[in-house]
Amino acid sequence: MGKAKGKITNWKLYNSALKQRGSLTFWMDEKAIELWNNTERSGRRGRSHTYS
Repeated sequence: MGKAKGKITNWKLYNSALKQRGSLTFWMDEKAIELWNNTERSGRRGRSHTYS
């Protein structure tokens, strides 16, 4: 992260701007939501195929 160009005086505004910088919104259709959980078993060891 680079140096600030000036002294920050409004920390509330600065913090909210930093939060908005990492904001990401995306839309999923119903078919993608249905396929989100994998119900098939692979028969092999390892982590589950359930996504958070």
